[in-house]
Amino acid sequence: MNLYNRKRTKEIRIGNVAIGGENPIAIQSMCNTDTRDAEATAAQIHALEAAGCEIARVAVPDMAAADALPEIVKRIHIPLVADIHFDYRLALRALDGGVAKLRLNPGNIGGRERVAEVARKAKAHGVPIRIGVNGGSLEKELLAVHGGVTAEALAESALSHVRMLEEVDFTDIVISMKASDIALTVAACEALAARVDYPLHIGITEAGTLYTGTIKSAAGIGAVLTRGLGDTIRVSLTDDPVEEVRCARAILQSLGLRRFGVEIVSCPTCGRTEIDLIGLAKAVEARCAGIEKPLRVAVMGCVVNGPGEARGADIGIAGGKDAGILFKKGEIVRTMPEGELLDALMREIDMMLGNE
Repeated sequence: MNLYNRKRTKEIRIGNVAIGGENPIAIQSMCNTDTRDAEATAAQIHALEAAGCEIARVAVPDMAAADALPEIVKRIHIPLVADIHFDYRLALRALDGGVAKLRLNPGNIGGRERVAEVARKAKAHGVPIRIGVNGGSLEKELLAVHGGVTAEALAESALSHVRMLEEVDFTDIVISMKASDIALTVAACEALAARVDYPLHIGITEAGTLYTGTIKSAAGIGAVLTRGLGDTIRVSLTDDPVEEVRCARAILQSLGLRRFGVEIVSCPTCGRTEIDLIGLAKAVEARCAGIEKPLRVAVMGCVVNGPGEARGADIGIAGGKDAGILFKKGEIVRTMPEGELLDALMREIDMMLGNE
């Protein structure tokens, strides 16, 4: 069941990935390697791709980094985004290097003539531009007018950059407005979405380390998504970028927006639990980690209510004192000793997947 009616935005193609329109919400991440090291950067993108990343972004701080882009593009399978600041020549070189999208702030790359030059070349290459506006980098004029970083200031900044591109007949635009404050980010996305139909790249910037950053990102990105907004997401964590992808997939799956592999449904423990439910749930999760087919697997601690509570699961197990049950779609298949539950479950899953 969907929580909302998703806003229909303009479809934009980023290499072989389409966002906006009726396309699935795409998952992005950003490399933390030195882009000038093409081998290390490509290796990290391979790891991101294996985790489920669909679009990868790299920083391009200088010409040496820009010159490494063709080699990186040649080695990877997913679209590459070049993150550009201050020097429009880096954007021009990145376009020659075969990137699938530019991420830039038109206000800081040297004026309208240079923006126009980048836009013309991007259009010739069929490459979209993502306008990125962050709470920490708003123009001084807007900060003065609005009395600080506000949702309206963020939206106004983004719209001024949109107009700059539209004035040179460039409309393959993606917009992102991010802050570390959830309420501010949500309000800014709502304010902007009411005025334009360009696809939105969403996230909570500077969310934090793995544990706290995952929670903050889930809360913030989820709040935007449940308002029907967002066409591609990036979770920003101070950790291995692969963790960003895992978190993004979990957010989308928990909201019913995408399905990726196995979703584990498990009940919290309580005083009635008579099996090692925590250990069992972790073991099931570990053994199902490599399964790509969408499947909902329940691990419950009560044989009385477990099957009913997990009726939406494709298959599951529930344990009681020294014994347990295997069930499918809420119906009990058979009972067995507690020690056989895990292996029995995995055999059934293998049969469901056609592996036996």
